[in-house]
Amino acid sequence: MNKIRTAIGATTIDPELLTCAEKLRYQGYLRRQDSHAVIAALVSDGVPLKEIVRRTGHSRNLVRQISRGGGTDMFRTRQITLDGHLPFLDAQWSGGCRNGAELWRRLKGQGFKGSLRVVAEWATRRRRAETISHQQLQKVPAARTKAQLMTTKRDHLTRAETVTLAVIEQNVPMLTDAQALVGRFHAMIRRKAEIELEPWIDESKRSLIASFANGIANDKGAVHAAITQPWSNGQVEAQITKLKLVKRQMYGRAKLDLLQARLIGAP
Repeated sequence: MNKIRTAIGATTIDPELLTCAEKLRYQGYLRRQDSHAVIAALVSDGVPLKEIVRRTGHSRNLVRQISRGGGTDMFRTRQITLDGHLPFLDAQWSGGCRNGAELWRRLKGQGFKGSLRVVAEWATRRRRAETISHQQLQKVPAARTKAQLMTTKRDHLTRAETVTLAVIEQNVPMLTDAQALVGRFHAMIRRKAEIELEPWIDESKRSLIASFANGIANDKGAVHAAITQPWSNGQVEAQITKLKLVKRQMYGRAKLDLLQARLIGAP
């Protein structure tokens, strides 16, 4: 956890740690940033929008959006009917109005013809974007939360959780190695690949999950049987749980004959 706390203080993220979908969006963001920098430089030099469109080949709407300070979202979203109202929305948002329905009502007073859904989606995206803040990255997750993040599919994480996880994975590689070993163990059990058990134990004994690997090694016979055999004690454990539940319902005073009658209906 000390290394995790140190990693949380980092301000750079390796894009290679992002998922495939996130990489594509990040690469698109970098390409757009180059174009936006050129347009912004021309705007700062006082070049008319029509001339910028002619020089760069970009659409007039894009040039106008960049000139107004928009188009900087890394996770690009389509905004069509709201394009002309973004300055007003930004001003209202900065003024403290964060409710999508109220923003829509105020926009209608400005001549907006779109639906409530469009404004509500914009507010949701804006709210989610603001969750990735400096304070969010400085918040160190608890050990149990960190374990849950490491074992959850990246597509099921929020954007803030994804960024936090990427920072930790980049700066605490041993934790990433342990995550990979746990994933290999799950895959080995599902695929019944008993030949991978011995190499996995040897490699895991030199990692953060060494105690778990030692337990597997000490009970290797049972683990090997669990991988290779079709049998399971799940039904037995379920019946034991049911038996304990019935006994607790009678305050733990039930005798064998009464338990037998309640469980299997025997006389």
